[in-house]
Amino acid sequence: MSSIKIHQETIALGENKIVSLNTYELPTKTKIEIPIYVFRSQQPGPTVLLSAGMHGDEINGIEVIRKIITRKEIQNLLCGTLIAIPVMNTVSFLYQSRDLPDGRDLNRCFPGTKNGSLGSRIAYDLMKEIIPLVDVGIDFHTGGAKISNYPQLRCTFEDEASLRIAKLFSPPLIINSVYRENTLRKEAAKKNKPILVFEGGESLRFDYQAINEGLNGCLRLLHHHKMIKDEVPPNPYVQLKKSAWVRAKLSGLFHISKPNGAYVNKDEILGAICNPFGQVEARIISPFDGYIVGVNNQPVVNQGDALIHIGTED
Repeated sequence: MSSIKIHQETIALGENKIVSLNTYELPTKTKIEIPIYVFRSQQPGPTVLLSAGMHGDEINGIEVIRKIITRKEIQNLLCGTLIAIPVMNTVSFLYQSRDLPDGRDLNRCFPGTKNGSLGSRIAYDLMKEIIPLVDVGIDFHTGGAKISNYPQLRCTFEDEASLRIAKLFSPPLIINSVYRENTLRKEAAKKNKPILVFEGGESLRFDYQAINEGLNGCLRLLHHHKMIKDEVPPNPYVQLKKSAWVRAKLSGLFHISKPNGAYVNKDEILGAICNPFGQVEARIISPFDGYIVGVNNQPVVNQGDALIHIGTED
């Protein structure tokens, strides 16, 4: 495309521009905008979307994109177009909250409507203005409150294009993940636009391993498409077909004895739950062979709480 348009702003080949997705008004009449960074080479090529901050407390992806957009080779692409959205949900980011002020999850508002709730209008604008332009995208997320995810990329293995992109990104773990209703990933897939979800770290905490893995994965993807010169060697990655949480059988104080990302064997001891009065009440046992892909960092747990997320290759 010789020129693209976002919210009535035209970006020509060879032009870098910061545009606004739209303007949204809060009850105080305060205007909120969502900045979109667009980098275009003089040479045609693919359009890659990098987005973060779908949830306002997920800061690791925001830091990945901050690092990306400050690089000189990104500001002087060899070919193609990069669209970067560092903070997709600016309102929740201000509140350091996962949800929007009305309690809605932005990633359950897609495809959205023009005159709906705030989340629905943001989703509608993204689907109308951004998704039709892109060829491939990475959407950055983290674990929820007190949940730390080992750096991983989630896609649907049945979709060969998505799995190929995941291998190019080359994170430590690639997890088979079904589409969820009303998410950006599913609605984009309906338009044949593969969007993969990167998960890494915990909400409201910098996880530098996750940040570095996310950054390097983006550089690998851009290098593959000949958009930049810098080459980052690929990781040895593992494909995990299924995953499940090991849950607390009793309430108490949770102690984990295995690091996040570790390979564990069936029946191996992963940790223990103690009561506050000195006794070890229950050992936590791995139900199968696999990799730890996420852990609950909360020390005080209740019966039934998710503790350790394990992914398996089988």
